Amino acid sequence: MAQVKIITELFEVEGSHRLDVYERHGGYQAIRKVLADYSPEAVIEEVKRSRLRGLGGAGFPTGLKWSFVPKQTTKPKYVVVNADEGEPGTFKDRYIMMNVPHNLLEGIMIAAYAIGAHTAFIYLRGEYVRPRRRLEQAIAEAYAKGYLGESIFGSGYRLDVWLHLGAGAYICGEETALLESLEGKKGWPRLKPPFPASVGAFGCPTIVNNVETLSYVPHIIRRGAEWFASLGTERSGGARILSISGHVQRPGIYEVSMDTTLREAIFDCAGGIREGRSLKAVIPGGSSSPVLRANEIDVPCCFDALAAAGSMAGSGAVIVMDDTTCMFDALRNIVHFYAHESCGQCTPCRVGTGWLRRIMDRIAEGRGMPGDVDNLYSIAADMLGRTICPLGDAAAMPVMSFVEKFRDEFEEHVRHGGCDLQAVRPVRAS
Repeated sequence: MAQVKIITELFEVEGSHRLDVYERHGGYQAIRKVLADYSPEAVIEEVKRSRLRGLGGAGFPTGLKWSFVPKQTTKPKYVVVNADEGEPGTFKDRYIMMNVPHNLLEGIMIAAYAIGAHTAFIYLRGEYVRPRRRLEQAIAEAYAKGYLGESIFGSGYRLDVWLHLGAGAYICGEETALLESLEGKKGWPRLKPPFPASVGAFGCPTIVNNVETLSYVPHIIRRGAEWFASLGTERSGGARILSISGHVQRPGIYEVSMDTTLREAIFDCAGGIREGRSLKAVIPGGSSSPVLRANEIDVPCCFDALAAAGSMAGSGAVIVMDDTTCMFDALRNIVHFYAHESCGQCTPCRVGTGWLRRIMDRIAEGRGMPGDVDNLYSIAADMLGRTICPLGDAAAMPVMSFVEKFRDEFEEHVRHGGCDLQAVRPVRAS
């Protein structure tokens, strides 16, 4: 296990959110280096070689995404930061924006230079009041020093950054729904293709990256792509920040190398299971990722390894459940969330999440019927791959995995209207 300090290195430094403190610790050296020595193409190649992947959930190679932006176009290009951190169990971006907002701004500057963008938007979760204040302060400091505006760092390159507040819809974490909302429309996902790299914000080429992804970029430029790639696995370079919550001794955020296993993250970083209990299950990448049993956690936290294990790395939100957890109640909590957050655009998601909620509520009320557990599974299976955005899959995958791995508990609820474990409050995502 390798717990590292890259983005989180300054978290414990007093005033780390201020520009002067960030600069005293090497901040803004990467963008200066880029403006002096790098062509836009060289920046993209450096990020490609680092094997940095999107850390908001999709895991798409970041440099490759940037390379899709057309070079020969008369349209403006945009950088959009997805700071709409809404996946249950995920809270790492909040701490990045609170502690090192200038690290994010520097990543935005490098990304904008790489694709030729002169405008960037930070789409921030509306409930994040303190991160908003920190970002507003950081943006103001950067403009005052000439690090943003008409000629950043005196280079002649113009860049403006705008902060845009979301309104609390989970669906706006999906990049095309976010773009619709940014344009002032209902946050409904778009059909793809075209992808945002060619037709994004306001019909123009756009890259959408999340907070953590962009925050790694200055470190890659300063220390080199090979250094970053060497921290991770063959296909996933570097590190990531895990949000560990649930029944652990020390819930919180932990920055680890990509080859760190879930077991190491839970027991070495977060101190193991609370109050001497034993581990029962883990949701490894936010509430939309399939659940793993206790004997399935010797797997690295990287995208490929967790996919091979039948789950996904997602947003890095590790939700830990001990042996007091009622898995029926845990899933019911998740099902209610997705039924509430479905935008309603696609029938399989709109109707499917509603049926899942109604069946689970009926079982919880002691009115379960034979065949209910099979129906939960088949409804979820019929939602998979049949919606415009991943929310349909996000709602379906937990249901299928919970039923597959803990079916006996669901059958017990149908037969008896409850279980002995319900005396203990079910784990709830942060």
